[in-house]
Amino acid sequence: MTEHGGDLDRAIAHFGGARSDWIDLSTGINPHSYPLPALAADAWTALPDKQSYHQLQMAAQSAYQTQQSCLPLAGAQQAIQLYPALLANMLDGRKAALLHPSYNEHEIQLRQAGWQIQHARGPEDMAGADLAVIVNPNNPDGRQFTPQALLELSEKVGFLVVDESFGDEMPHQSLAPHLTAADTQILVLRSFGKFFGLAGLRLGFAIGTDDLLNRMAKKAGSWAVSGPALSIGTTALNDRSWAITMRDKLAQDAARLDRLASAAGWHIIGGTTLFRLYEVGDSIAAQDRLARHHIWSRHFGYAPKWLRLGLPPETGWDRLETALRR
Repeated sequence: MTEHGGDLDRAIAHFGGARSDWIDLSTGINPHSYPLPALAADAWTALPDKQSYHQLQMAAQSAYQTQQSCLPLAGAQQAIQLYPALLANMLDGRKAALLHPSYNEHEIQLRQAGWQIQHARGPEDMAGADLAVIVNPNNPDGRQFTPQALLELSEKVGFLVVDESFGDEMPHQSLAPHLTAADTQILVLRSFGKFFGLAGLRLGFAIGTDDLLNRMAKKAGSWAVSGPALSIGTTALNDRSWAITMRDKLAQDAARLDRLASAAGWHIIGGTTLFRLYEVGDSIAAQDRLARHHIWSRHFGYAPKWLRLGLPPETGWDRLETALRR
């Protein structure tokens, strides 16, 4: 079974309760979601049109400060499912270097497309690969790589994919603003739903050359992004003041979570302002302890001492503090 956060059904089956009883901290989704704007009726009743699609593309280019094109997709996950086969047909070799540990869907999809996988500790171990894949900031440990380091890496590999699904929290680390027309061997992925707290909308972006994005668009098919997603995504990405205020709010919440974890005897490993990774001794025991309070967390089979927590909603802090004290 592929390990993922958001598997609350498993928690309910084992520990009981209704979904409404639980606080799901197993994902890195912002609990302070963007306020949904009013939608025109035709966002629901009509097929998405080219104008709405173009408006979202322009909003994404502006928000991500990039000169390259932005392809809207049904989440960054759709891009992860598309690029391995596309690049396998475009590149000569099949040797892929992946940052490890990291978001496991990249390796799963690459293996299915026939890539040979080499685990790498960082960019310094990736030189010479036909394809290099880096999540920046990394999930689950929050490691960060500067745009300059990534541009230097792109010159040492056949192709570079950078997954910036948590990049909205730290735009200064994004590679997207540094891309030029000459960077034809780089693909950047962005998630919309995590930072804006609207994961169910299923919206994300691929940033790259028109040639590659056109190939991805053909594979994604017509109307890969819904009318409501086009409309809400455009409004949210254009709302700069909300994003600035939210970054400050998330930083405060992440520091608050670290204080609670430290008081419980846990040690911070890293993370972003949307999730924190702790060394807890026995992660299964720690997960069970929280689950008895109907708080779900994320453990990792490859690291039995690690536990990852997302941020609770405002109504969940007292319950989390109580669970950590017992």
